[in-house]
Amino acid sequence: MAKVSFGSKWGRVSANVSKKGESSGKTAEEIVRGLKKAAQKTPGEDYRERSLAIHGLVCARCGREFDALNRQLLTVHHKDGNHLNNPPDGSNWENLCVYCHEDIHSRGVLGDYLEGAAPARDTALVFRDESKPEGPGSGLGLLGEKLARAIKEKQGK
Repeated sequence: MAKVSFGSKWGRVSANVSKKGESSGKTAEEIVRGLKKAAQKTPGEDYRERSLAIHGLVCARCGREFDALNRQLLTVHHKDGNHLNNPPDGSNWENLCVYCHEDIHSRGVLGDYLEGAAPARDTALVFRDESKPEGPGSGLGLLGEKLARAIKEKQGK
């Protein structure tokens, strides 16, 4: 008679049948204990899989469809920005491809910078050489100079 052992991967249970003479060395109690331990996850740990099941393998922004071969390019975006807010109905999630997800987060950073409300980390986003004064050739670099000019024009200076 063939022996049957059970394994758990990503919350799915699969049966592995071994040939006669091969032994897994585990009792049924040990297998059940292992399955229960694998099923115990911290709250919100598997929200990606739940979001993919609820919303499907499609980007909510650009509409690109994904399949099993490229589903790793689909990410879960938290609408309110709180990664701990994972309601079971998926109301705080939207599936976005990595490109749209990056675009959404980078727009916020650039918008904050242009409004002058950038966090203290803005100097890491645009190189600034503090030894040179502001203006052309100030050490900001081409992007930094363009952004500085845009801010001054917006503020009316």
